[in-house]
Amino acid sequence: MKLFQKILIGFVLGAILGAIWGPGIVWIKPVGTIFLNLLKMLIIPLIFSTLVVGVASIAEPKKLGRVAGKTIMYYLITTAIAIVIGLLVGNIIQPGAGMNLVLEGAAKEAAKTPSLVDTIINLIPTNPIGAMADGIVLQVIVFALFFGVAMTKAGEKGAAVLKFFEGFAETMYKLTGTVMGFAPYGVFALIAVTVGSYGLAVLIPFAKLIFAVYLGIIIHEVVVYSGMVSIIGKMSPGKFFKGFSEAALLAFTTCSSSATLPVSMRNVQENLGVSPTISSFVMPLGATVNMDGTAMYQGICALFVAQAYGIHLGLGGQLTVLLTALLASIGTAGVPGAGLVMLTMVLTSVGLPLEGVALIAGIDRILDMARTSCNVTGDAACAVVVAKTEGELVKV
Repeated sequence: MKLFQKILIGFVLGAILGAIWGPGIVWIKPVGTIFLNLLKMLIIPLIFSTLVVGVASIAEPKKLGRVAGKTIMYYLITTAIAIVIGLLVGNIIQPGAGMNLVLEGAAKEAAKTPSLVDTIINLIPTNPIGAMADGIVLQVIVFALFFGVAMTKAGEKGAAVLKFFEGFAETMYKLTGTVMGFAPYGVFALIAVTVGSYGLAVLIPFAKLIFAVYLGIIIHEVVVYSGMVSIIGKMSPGKFFKGFSEAALLAFTTCSSSATLPVSMRNVQENLGVSPTISSFVMPLGATVNMDGTAMYQGICALFVAQAYGIHLGLGGQLTVLLTALLASIGTAGVPGAGLVMLTMVLTSVGLPLEGVALIAGIDRILDMARTSCNVTGDAACAVVVAKTEGELVKV
């Protein structure tokens, strides 16, 4: 049985048990707490190691420097737009409103949501090790970016450091897989306690959350991707989406950008006319660092959790969500449960309760299908745009 099936079963059984047992189900809460602690354990080492390796891999292909610059700029801009769309949709639809969850001993306001100026100033850590120890995610991300760039400039000695971090990152991937194996039990316990305390009515807003995520992704694909390929790529949106439909559907089914990569590359070359030179660089890089759908999901889910617990997330807090989701997307590899792990980073960055992860975990597969399809479609749109600007887009 696949992990998402186990998590879904755990979610359903936990909801049923919580509804039957009522508030007395609180005895099972330690199981959920252990799962949350395991997720917290992963956050800092996973994001630091994967970002360092991701930045280093981006900086290596010197002969494709111009293409790399265009590709990375495209990915960063479209991902930022996706998060903004997600935040707008989340603010308008208010998917978590009305859940009225309560944290034990927690205030109704996020801990002094930072202003815009403070958010920008606090990007730079005065003590990187202290930032890691204190779990200040955004500062760790920024330090990892600087560290990765400096490592590539250190030549042969830097290569030895990169090799270490590649091994470190791979180890963290394996550890993440191990922790996610415990997810069905953690989700079972957390959702049982939630439903036992608040009743089955707490589950109703999930329909709004699913609608919000799918609506945001549809808007992003129709407006942003169609605009990019038609205005810059000089290709009709109909031809683009039809030519890439096979890979998009495969991504929707498998929820894996990596597994879809061979089909994605074939579609952009044979159906969209992108040269192998461009597609062989843009598509694999996109499978690693371009996470438009996932980043949008982070924005909407962060607002969902804040609304569910009655926590006001102001402009400064939402800007922090935008920056964290944008930068963390660079290090989101093909790890089982990567979206949930990334969500813990985003929630931590603005002081939102990680208990909200359990609320989303049960329907994560439904959300994952849409966001993965969006991710790979964004890779294809980038390939078309870059190929056109490089004169390597042929008519097919």
